[in-house]
Amino acid sequence: MKNITERHEFILDKLKKEGKVTIADLAEEINISSVTIRKDLKMLEEKNLLFRTKGGGSFTNPYATDKPIYEKELINAEAKKKIAKAALGLIKTTDSIMIGSGTTVFTLAAALHPQHKITVITPALKVGLELSGRNNVEVLQLGGVIRPNSSSVAGGYAFQILDDISCELLFLGVDGIDLDHGASISNLTEATLNRKMIDTAQTLVLLADSSKFNRRGVAKICSIEQVSYIITDDKIPAHLVSQFEDKGIKIIIG
Repeated sequence: MKNITERHEFILDKLKKEGKVTIADLAEEINISSVTIRKDLKMLEEKNLLFRTKGGGSFTNPYATDKPIYEKELINAEAKKKIAKAALGLIKTTDSIMIGSGTTVFTLAAALHPQHKITVITPALKVGLELSGRNNVEVLQLGGVIRPNSSSVAGGYAFQILDDISCELLFLGVDGIDLDHGASISNLTEATLNRKMIDTAQTLVLLADSSKFNRRGVAKICSIEQVSYIITDDKIPAHLVSQFEDKGIKIIIG
């Protein structure tokens, strides 16, 4: 059995040769438990030496490319449910919210059962369908061309509607959060609409599991100073919480 240093060297060497690794293969080749391999991958990711993926690891950031929504749904699913539950606490007596596209914010929509009347504005067709007909919820669906990967609209029609409205809270999912770079996503077309939504809302709330921190998607949507809240999971390192709170951002752990 290899010691921890030897295991990490073996994992990184295999990654260099093959581009990705699986927990099952590593456990068999090193002759060690899958639990230990998962811990190794977590430690290597914390050192920014790889990205953890479902069932393994990769040199490629799984959030930096525009994956189909059905693939993203499988990534950190339990963390997303906890984040969504925590986000509900911000809504309280709010009478208008905006929900963007993406699997984390869709989980919020699925969990939303308000006791008071609320208007939900969204570019995401999946969010609109989920909330259509739900008690106390009126849906304002933004219009435009629907993007297949995200089932979200883009284009000028959505901009025209946003010119004439305002809302209290905007919940956005992102692919990267970085203190210097700000918040970013993996699609340039949706980034333009997200920036318009941010201008429309009074308060910006980012929903992101801890794997999104210190990552950068291809398209920046806002500076970190524009963010009021970030809701994430309990795996976020304490030093990151302090760094973001020093910037005036409230971190909520789901």
